[in-house]
Amino acid sequence: MRYARTRAGDMFLSSTAVVMAEAVKLATCLILVYVEEGNFRKFLRTLNLTIIKQPLDTLKVCVPSLVYIIQNNLLYISASHLDAATYQVTYQMKILTTAFFAVLILRKTLLAIQWSALMLLLTGVILVQLDQSKPSSVPSGTEQNHLIGVSAALSACFLSGFAGIYFEKILKGSDISVWMRNVQLSLLSLPFGLFTCFLYDGTIIFKQGFFFGYDWVVYYLVVLQAGGGLVVAMVVKHADNILKGFATSLAIVISCIASIYLFAFHLSLQFATGATLVICSIFMYSHQPRTNDVSDKHLLINKV
Repeated sequence: MRYARTRAGDMFLSSTAVVMAEAVKLATCLILVYVEEGNFRKFLRTLNLTIIKQPLDTLKVCVPSLVYIIQNNLLYISASHLDAATYQVTYQMKILTTAFFAVLILRKTLLAIQWSALMLLLTGVILVQLDQSKPSSVPSGTEQNHLIGVSAALSACFLSGFAGIYFEKILKGSDISVWMRNVQLSLLSLPFGLFTCFLYDGTIIFKQGFFFGYDWVVYYLVVLQAGGGLVVAMVVKHADNILKGFATSLAIVISCIASIYLFAFHLSLQFATGATLVICSIFMYSHQPRTNDVSDKHLLINKV
């Protein structure tokens, strides 16, 4: 995402990329629902019973649908102004916002080790942000604004936490599968996304076209954004919190290494210390199996 938003050449519209990712996700989830049902007749019957004949239940998903569209647009803004490593570390603040809304909405009780993990997470992110360097030029010529990038990332974390917990509350007491819920999400997200496209980028879309600036990198990014969430869902379903913690930590490490070679990112001792604290907090927070469902379901819903 960082590469696509900073390289030279015609810049694609992030709002259209968000819509395309939702379209790819919808198609993929429909295929997964079809596989679950086994044949086309059962597939159509399930869609009819779940979506058409339960309009109120489907409308409940409107809130997270709108929130996720806003969140995904904010993530593109953040990636446009923050290097990949800083973005990756800062976005782990969604663990803190998820815990906050879990306590507020679901009345969850956090253990002492989890409160300690959240404080460690906050400390690590603060260290990373204090290590910010002077704005550097990028091939696209876009002016880098660290404050805008951080504000967008933190706002996305806040929305992510709220939407994840809200969606978890909807899922409780329902026998609808996660894939079907995501079909509902995408069906409602697409109109919101298209409205956002034409509201903010309508002039450019009418002049240059919906797919202005698209090439194989952007198409790959769209598939990555949609398919990556499905991979996370499979990890949550078939693995455990230890493996998930390793995966998240490895993602941070890979982002740092890739940023060094691709974007000349300077890895300082302060940044490394902050990133290490964030990684440790991830393992600490997910250590107790009693509260794993909060972070697991959030990551599942957020990504998918």
